[in-house]
Amino acid sequence: MAKSTNPFRYFDSSAEVIRLVVMMYVKYPLSLRNVEDLLHERGVDICHETVRFWWNRFGPMFAAEIRRKRSSQLRQHTQWC
Repeated sequence: MAKSTNPFRYFDSSAEVIRLVVMMYVKYPLSLRNVEDLLHERGVDICHETVRFWWNRFGPMFAAEIRRKRSSQLRQHTQWC
């Protein structure tokens, strides 16, 4: 049996903050520094290089998760037609 590992285990920030940062950068037309500024206004102090690192590291994982959810939703929808 394959052991499921937590990809966020070595990071000081929570998984929710990392997901929020990456999704803000991907979903909205913001630069790395814009994301840094928005988060700083909300009390999250991170560097724009951290945003870039998280995007490079977790972006593909989140994209695969979104693709899986969309494909399962499409399959469910076609069963009702």
